[in-house]
Amino acid sequence: MVERAYKYRFFPTPAQENLLRRTMGCVRLVYNKALDARTKAWYERQERVQYKETSSLLTDWKKTEDLDFLNEVSCVPLQQCLRHLQKAFANFWGKRAKYPRFKAKRNGGSAEFTKSAFKYKDGNLWLAKCKKPLPIVWSRLLPDGFCPSTVTVKLEPSGRWFVSLLVDDYTVKVLPPTSKQVGIDAGVTSLISTSDGEKIANPKHFNRLYKKLKVAQKELSRKTKGSSNRNKARLKVAKIHAKIKDARTDFLHKLTTDLVRSNSLIAIEDLAVRNMMKNRKLSRSIGDAAWGELFRQLEYKCEWYGRKLVKIDRFFPSSKRHFECGFVMDKLPLNIRNWDCPQCGVKNIERDINAGKNILAAGLAVNVCGADIRPDRHSSKGQLRKTRKGRKQKPKS
Repeated sequence: MVERAYKYRFFPTPAQENLLRRTMGCVRLVYNKALDARTKAWYERQERVQYKETSSLLTDWKKTEDLDFLNEVSCVPLQQCLRHLQKAFANFWGKRAKYPRFKAKRNGGSAEFTKSAFKYKDGNLWLAKCKKPLPIVWSRLLPDGFCPSTVTVKLEPSGRWFVSLLVDDYTVKVLPPTSKQVGIDAGVTSLISTSDGEKIANPKHFNRLYKKLKVAQKELSRKTKGSSNRNKARLKVAKIHAKIKDARTDFLHKLTTDLVRSNSLIAIEDLAVRNMMKNRKLSRSIGDAAWGELFRQLEYKCEWYGRKLVKIDRFFPSSKRHFECGFVMDKLPLNIRNWDCPQCGVKNIERDINAGKNILAAGLAVNVCGADIRPDRHSSKGQLRKTRKGRKQKPKS
C-alpha cells in the first residue's frame, strides 16, 4: 500500500470560488506574516521560532480587529500552511533547499484540508464552509472503499482549479520480474540514450511554443501595472506556460512508466541538475528537458512497482570511457558526438550509447557491491571513479 494523490480539475460555482479565493488569500497572508516573524526573530534576537510559536501568533492575530476576517474561513488550511512553513525551514537548515520565500498572489495559491475540514461520500466532496459539493470532473473514479486523508485545492496562475485527493492506494501492485536491465544517459538532443542502443528524442516542448510565448510576454511588458489589460495579458502568458508544462509532464509520465514496466533494474547518473542550470548557455535546454522530474518519477515508480533504481557517482566518466576496452579519454568536449578509441582502434564510437552501457555496467557493480551513492552526501570513497597519477578526477564533459 502506497500513498498516492489523485488529481482532478473542477469548475467551482461563483460562491465556491469566492470562498476558496478568500481562503487562499488568508493562507497566503498567514504564511507571509509567520515567515516575516521568524525572519525578524532570527536577525534581531537570534531566536529560532518553531511551529508552536507561530500557531500561538495565529491565535493572537485572529483576535485583532484588523485580522478578524481570518475567522471567516476554515482554520485547518491556516494551520497547515504553518506546518508547511516549518517543513520549509527544516529543509533549509538541513541544506536541502533555499531560504523560504514569500508567497505572491500572481502565482495562484493552494489550501490543504485534513479530514476534519472536508467530507467525502458517494463520489462527492464537500469542503468546510461549502454548502454544495465541488463540481469535480471525475476523469477516473477513486477505487471502491477509498477515503482521502488530505485534500488540496490549487489555483494555477492560468486560472485553472485543481483538487488533489491523497489516499492509501492498495491497487498499486509489484510488477512481475523481468530479465531486462537498462542504463540511461540523459541528454539534450536525445532526452535519454539507453544501453540497448535506443534513443528517445527530446520533444523540446518549450521551443515549440517559444515564439508564441515571446510575443505574449512582449505584450505583457507594455501593459500598465495594475490595469485590467495587464491581468488579461498575464493570464495569456500563464496559459501558454500551462500548455508547455502539461505536454512535458504527460510525455515524462508515459516514458517513465514504460521504462519501469520493461526493466527490473534501471541505472542512472546522479546529476546535479540545479548546479547545471547555472550554465547560461545550456540552462534553457536543461530546464526544457526536465531531468530532475524524469529522475523523480523513475524513483517513486520503481519504489511502487518493485523495481531497482541505482544511481552512480556523477563524476564517473561514462562518456569518456570506452565500454569495451576501458580506455578513458583525457578530454571529450560536448560538440564531439562520435569518437575513435586510440587504444583498441574502434572507430566511430557513439558517445551517448557508449555512456548508457557504461552507466549500466557501473550500476550493476554498485548494486552488487552495495557502494554508497552521492545523493546521501557520502564521501566518494568506494565509488566507481578512476583517477590517474593521484590527480582529482575531473567532472564529465
